[in-house]
Amino acid sequence: MHVTAGELTYEWLEDWAAFPDSPSARAGWAHHGVIVAASGDVIACHQGEATILVFSADGSLTRSIPTDLLEVHSMTFARFGDQMNLWVADPGAKRSPDMKYEYPPGARKGQAAKLDDDGNIVQSILAPGLPIYDGGVYSPTAVAVFDDPLGGNGDVWVADGYGQSYLHRYDKDSNLIASFNGEESDAGRFDTPHGLMIDTRKSDPELYVADRANNRIVVLDMEGQFKRVINSGVLSTPCAFATDGEILAVAELRARVSLLDSEDRLIGYIGANEVVCDRPGWPNAFDEDGTPVRPPEEALPPGKLNSPHGIAMDGTGSIYVPEWLIGGRFIKLQKG
Repeated sequence: MHVTAGELTYEWLEDWAAFPDSPSARAGWAHHGVIVAASGDVIACHQGEATILVFSADGSLTRSIPTDLLEVHSMTFARFGDQMNLWVADPGAKRSPDMKYEYPPGARKGQAAKLDDDGNIVQSILAPGLPIYDGGVYSPTAVAVFDDPLGGNGDVWVADGYGQSYLHRYDKDSNLIASFNGEESDAGRFDTPHGLMIDTRKSDPELYVADRANNRIVVLDMEGQFKRVINSGVLSTPCAFATDGEILAVAELRARVSLLDSEDRLIGYIGANEVVCDRPGWPNAFDEDGTPVRPPEEALPPGKLNSPHGIAMDGTGSIYVPEWLIGGRFIKLQKG
């Protein structure tokens, strides 16, 4: 099957990646990001466990890396000199089938964590000492690092998307520089700033914020100053970003991928299927007892998205889209 957006064509490849077939994988509510390494390897996460999975471009599983995280919600690379590390946003909680997919009670151990090659945490950014966290939840959903390849200074940006809807800027040593909630500018208050990306398609790098519940992207400069908003009826629920050349791909939770050009203009939608979001239990289904279960396969047809959560692009322009549902769904859109 082929899908199109504007003049771009992609082959829809489902079940292309050799995810483990185990009870925890089948029962786990997938809620992870994805990233493509310079080698072409595709890095994602186990559906039910905080184990990082490395796939070759053909979908073969080449490595599994256990971590001490609770959830690998989003990922980004950061390079300084010869040192490359993976940064992960961990919201600090994972939906469990043992609790009918509710979050466990109690405080969350949210963090932005830098990992070494073996998955060990070598740097962790916990809740900053601000009054909003005196009893308030800190639950990061995204991290972006202004690193050497981007011409940066090492700043680490953390989006507290599931907590207080704040954006925090740190230096490379985890010292807090500033915090933002959107009210500092004409943007207005953030509501679930779910994804982050440092965009280098223009002469000056910009920080893209997927302000999901506000149905928009907020663009800041690298000091955190407001530049513009992207919505104008184009976006519904932006979650995560990826770029290749001039193309920006946006995962939108309400069942589509949006492609924009370097001037923030819409190229087209891939897999648009917003009607599925009206299904009882979406992104899952309900059994006869009202417990969330994976939707039947006929409810997940090829060519139609269900709940895009993360996104990545490789050097060929192909797009990788993990979806948010029990058992997971991981689609490759191979550029034609």
